[in-house]
Amino acid sequence: MPLVTLTSDIGLQDYLVGAIKGRLYSINPHFNIADITHHLPPFNYPQAAYICRNAIYNFPDHTFHIILINLFDQKPQQLLLCFHNNQYILCADNGFITMILENKPEMVIRLPAADAGTRNALGCAQAFGKAIDQLANGTAIRQLGEPDAPIIEKNHLRPLLGENWIEGQIIFIDNFENVIVNITRAEFEEQRRGRPFQIVFKRDEVIDTISESYADVAEGEKLALFNSAGYLEISINKGNSAGLFGLHGFMEPSQNNYLQNKLYYQTVRVYFV
Repeated sequence: MPLVTLTSDIGLQDYLVGAIKGRLYSINPHFNIADITHHLPPFNYPQAAYICRNAIYNFPDHTFHIILINLFDQKPQQLLLCFHNNQYILCADNGFITMILENKPEMVIRLPAADAGTRNALGCAQAFGKAIDQLANGTAIRQLGEPDAPIIEKNHLRPLLGENWIEGQIIFIDNFENVIVNITRAEFEEQRRGRPFQIVFKRDEVIDTISESYADVAEGEKLALFNSAGYLEISINKGNSAGLFGLHGFMEPSQNNYLQNKLYYQTVRVYFV
């Protein structure tokens, strides 16, 4: 019984997610389908990569992950079946796979191109479902398409480093408006080298302690901790840090002055003293 996850930027307002599941069950009624999310923000690769990366690695080995995001960002519209760290990931060839993995996948199979009339979300789900069904029934992975095909690559969003500082970008704001920064505990400690530190945002907001839980500070007080995925989080105990501090999720730089000004509200810098 293949375990299949679904992740998309489709939303739940219309029929598509249900129709996609219907297509998959029509291919193999024994698929065990689990939703990760269908509310990935369109065109925001760093946030989507953070969500996908930290969900995927919690699943059992040999889970199949169908990711339907920015399906037609590039031409020709190629579909990929990737194998990495004992997980199968099926997505479009739009550079997103290297952002999720923060590396190139161990194995890439470029699946046969869909017919012009099926180059839509349902057609892609159908192609992915057929590939999963074939693998589950014993077909060798290299027989499903073109092995070791060249793919589009995008670099994942990395923090900026200096001798005495590290600057991260806000890659996610959760349902409680806690702010997640693209600085991992390992990166923080490597740059810190045992030194005292100050986490600075909005110029005058400073935190100089890493907490273990929200209860480490009084209700309404700000804190910093590393979340369950190992990323730096700025929070307020029983409060909404994003709304209170006016912080925003990262967006790609633009020539638009409004977006350039927003970069000020999307970054967190740590100084080591």
